[in-house]
Amino acid sequence: MKSLALTSQIFPAILMGLSTVTFGQELRQLLRPYYFINILLSAAFLGLKLTWPACEWVFGQDNPENCQLDMRENEILFFLLIVIMIRARKTGSTRMVSYLSSGFVYAKVANLVLFSRSDPRYGLLYLLLFTLQGMLLPEPTYKGPENITYFRSDGLDEEIKRDPHVTWLVTFYAAWSPASINFSPVFAKISSQYGLPNLKFGKIDIGRYPDIGTEHLINTSALTRQLPTVIMFQNGKEVGRVPAIVSGKVQKFVFKEEDIVGVFDLNNLYAECKKDKKYAAQIKQMEEETQVVQEAKKTK
Repeated sequence: MKSLALTSQIFPAILMGLSTVTFGQELRQLLRPYYFINILLSAAFLGLKLTWPACEWVFGQDNPENCQLDMRENEILFFLLIVIMIRARKTGSTRMVSYLSSGFVYAKVANLVLFSRSDPRYGLLYLLLFTLQGMLLPEPTYKGPENITYFRSDGLDEEIKRDPHVTWLVTFYAAWSPASINFSPVFAKISSQYGLPNLKFGKIDIGRYPDIGTEHLINTSALTRQLPTVIMFQNGKEVGRVPAIVSGKVQKFVFKEEDIVGVFDLNNLYAECKKDKKYAAQIKQMEEETQVVQEAKKTK
């Protein structure tokens, strides 16, 4: 009964806050090998423990309670649920894929502990599968359209000051940050939709170049709440950023597409930039190239 109660708590909690706008697309994405295998590994112990006759075959037939979760197993799984919810909330996950991705590592570690408690041999076998999955099936990287300039340590300041008529929106990120990884496809999509010759998008890895982070007052420690940070530059100077810093405190911000568009007023900014006659020829050329690409995709 305890195991059923725990299961009934887990699934509604996981579904809370998830966006259903692209539900079908996300389900198709979850069928990719990386996500499918990770879901199986994450649910391995719970599935075997609560499924007859698998539970008797794996955990033994001598005790009927082998097919039920004991108190310690309930505690571990409940703690796992809390950790995943906290991590997902901290990274601003509102999509099913992002929500699950933020919990895969924690779920697999919990499974390793649970299998090892049951039988050290099962723990070693699970560790082997865990390791093989990490080596053979790394998380797929985003391959959608983008219009982003990637900066090194010595190129950012020079570029944003080179032309005062160009507005820059720059993401300061770290490759090890889950929040930065989750935000990457969002920023790529925004750059593709709003990018213009005088409205440009850039990224710089301050995990590799921490001096740049310090220069722009961004903390790059493991416990930081400033990754990612998105800063808008106009006339070579910062005019806004998220998450904002008020009285020395980092303000909470959820990195969703609509929030980024809203806080930087990108729709109005895009319209104003398109009216700039200085860049009219370049904008027209960009629109023609985009139209050619779209028509080519339709004919495929």
